[in-house]
Amino acid sequence: MSNDTDPLDVEAIRAKLEVLRVEHRDLDEVIDRLIERAPFDQLQLQRLKKRKLGLKDQITKLESQLIPDIIA
Repeated sequence: MSNDTDPLDVEAIRAKLEVLRVEHRDLDEVIDRLIERAPFDQLQLQRLKKRKLGLKDQITKLESQLIPDIIA
């Protein structure tokens, strides 16, 4: 991505980041609640953790788009 990021794009990225962060936080709570009540569905837990990890990857990717390229 170039340094000439459109301000509208930046705002869209920030909005998407907020949505992803909320979903990531919600999944964290769901996972905690699932673990608290034994016995729990191990497959469901795996799927939730995989989804949470995917969200974290998306968040990291979007955050990197907001950081300007620095030429060393």
